[in-house]
Amino acid sequence: MLLAGCASTVPPIEGVVWQIDNEHTDPRGDWQKLGVKHLLVQWSVVDDLAFVPGTGLAPGKAMPDWPRIGREPWAGEVILGLAGRFDERSARENIDALVQLSARVAKTPPPVNVTGWYFPVEIDPTWMDAARLGPLLRQLPKPLWISVYDSANVGPEELAQSLVEWLPPDVGVFFQDGVGVHAREPFVARHYANVLVRRLGRDRVRVIAEAFRPKEGGGFRPATLEELKPQLATYRDFRIYLFEGPRYVPPALVEGLAAGQERR
Repeated sequence: MLLAGCASTVPPIEGVVWQIDNEHTDPRGDWQKLGVKHLLVQWSVVDDLAFVPGTGLAPGKAMPDWPRIGREPWAGEVILGLAGRFDERSARENIDALVQLSARVAKTPPPVNVTGWYFPVEIDPTWMDAARLGPLLRQLPKPLWISVYDSANVGPEELAQSLVEWLPPDVGVFFQDGVGVHAREPFVARHYANVLVRRLGRDRVRVIAEAFRPKEGGGFRPATLEELKPQLATYRDFRIYLFEGPRYVPPALVEGLAAGQERR
């Protein structure tokens, strides 16, 4: 009974992800009730629109209130995404330019406590030329993170081996669990995370839990408490980030998850 109870409780959540676009420039939530103290910003420049000051690029529709965000309890530490593109194929075809722009953007961070950097060109086994990114990442500030997922289902061993072969040893990995898009079950995602820890080291691996599900008719909706709670419980002992906080983790869901934590 004790083991069953532990398996159903919600572990502390380290962070939330915020994906800025012209319609989402004012993130608000109470994710600190889950233990969140870290904010991962998907990018600060996307498609050459800047959502941070000082870049010299055209600004987005609205500039986020960075001082207010920096005072939020869930943003005590910020991993700042650099320059990316909405279209994944375009991003991969332009990684040299995006790295150069990212290095420039990193020189003018917003007024928040930036404790790390994230290069927002995601990696999966279908990107046959991903190893080109290795030496380019050395041009960016540290600590530095990238994200990986496995759309081809090559398996955790092959995914980890490919990263070992070219990823610089001072770059960390956010593993996208794929549960939100029904690519795999949480226990399989946990196995991926275990293998990545074994091959890369625990300090270099964090888990992004997809807090959404496909919506009938297209698009996505927030996961229900019944869907998300066991997903998070499966990742106990990992550093968990919710994707995506402002869109998919509203106050009612936070309350339900927090109640699950309180019963531990």
